[in-house]
Amino acid sequence: MQAHFGTDGIRGRANENLTVDMAYRIGQFLSSMKKKQKILIGRDTRLSSGMLQAALASGITACGSDAYLLEVCSTPSLVYLVRNEKFDFGIMITASHNPFYDNGIKIISSSGSKIDSQLEEKIEDYIYSDQQLPLAIANDIGKLVNYHQGLQIYYDYLYKEFPMDLSDFSIIVDCANGSTSEIAPIVFKHFNSKLTVIDNQPDGLNINKDCGSTHIERLAEIVKKGNYDVGFGYDGDGDRVIAVAKDGQIVDGDKILYCCGKYLKDKGQLRNGKIVTTVMANLGLFKKLDEYDIGYEKTAVGDKYVYKCMMENGYVVGGEQSGHIIFSDHATTGDGLLTSLVLLSIMIETKKSLNQLTDDLFVYPQVLINVNVKDKNTVLSDERLKEISQQVQEQLSDNGRVLVRASGTESLIRVMIEADSKANCQKYAEMIVDVVKQIDA
Repeated sequence: MQAHFGTDGIRGRANENLTVDMAYRIGQFLSSMKKKQKILIGRDTRLSSGMLQAALASGITACGSDAYLLEVCSTPSLVYLVRNEKFDFGIMITASHNPFYDNGIKIISSSGSKIDSQLEEKIEDYIYSDQQLPLAIANDIGKLVNYHQGLQIYYDYLYKEFPMDLSDFSIIVDCANGSTSEIAPIVFKHFNSKLTVIDNQPDGLNINKDCGSTHIERLAEIVKKGNYDVGFGYDGDGDRVIAVAKDGQIVDGDKILYCCGKYLKDKGQLRNGKIVTTVMANLGLFKKLDEYDIGYEKTAVGDKYVYKCMMENGYVVGGEQSGHIIFSDHATTGDGLLTSLVLLSIMIETKKSLNQLTDDLFVYPQVLINVNVKDKNTVLSDERLKEISQQVQEQLSDNGRVLVRASGTESLIRVMIEADSKANCQKYAEMIVDVVKQIDA
């Protein structure tokens, strides 16, 4: 099975469709692009990440560049260092919110953004070719450099950006047994918060397992029962966060965008008057933004599309429902810790709880059904699917939304319905799914 660069790098099962040989050849290719590069490697806590790190570092040094090992870190900390400490490339070994047996390789350019599709294609071509790049010899062989001090540079950046005191806040964080397991406690303790930390004991197998941002209901129950001002749940590599308000209400990416967009507009800091989100954002978000006269751009699903739109138009905040939020004045990627600090700074300045800042956003019930198909493009272009989608939208009127799209990486049609009740969501979604199955039969 060939590697595939999706919206978030290469992803696959470790030692099945993502192997050490592939990692070695990726390291070789990047190293050979020019002489004596500095390439930073970071990883999450899953069992296979150390193995892939060793393979990448071997490929890099074998072809004459220097490999700097940041070891366990968050994706945004690595991206910050690549951009600000003059690295030629960064490589993050992670499968984000996936189970431990999956892994992935994200390649970051010197500007702090994901590499372009042309370079991705060249890397894939080399991975599966018989070509052998020349190996460095003698003093041209690259160095392996321990770069643990990099995390302190990242910490100091956050401390400078958010000069605040959290001693009045009781905070609980769920680290998903992933990349933030050591980072989050260090950062929050610096701000003097009354801190509780859970799921920060990674063993290589428990990353994202019934914890973190993908299982936020567990944290919500703990916050509701405890005396906490706010909770934060991160994903495996720390670029996403879902917050939990004092009463246990879940504050997802849509609510975070609403809170931050409204705050920035009130401060006169919402450049060009718009936020950026994706087509998967909740209908309730769009209605509330209209009410507050805040504009928005909708992109395809994927943070790289959000960031591209932000850069092209000068917008300051954008993100996804999953909790991947980008603040372009601070970073080039989503950063769960940074987003947490932004929310806390808003709470301090406005003297409002997270409930007060977000509870007036009505979240429409949503149902998403994935349908396996033989040819997703044929199904998506069929007039019968277009007709049933239009009929359902007419029945929903302004109280719901239909979104039918093809998966970017799998042979799936995704049917998403938002409506005023879960029952209506399910009913209308199943109507469309039945047509998809008829077309694919």
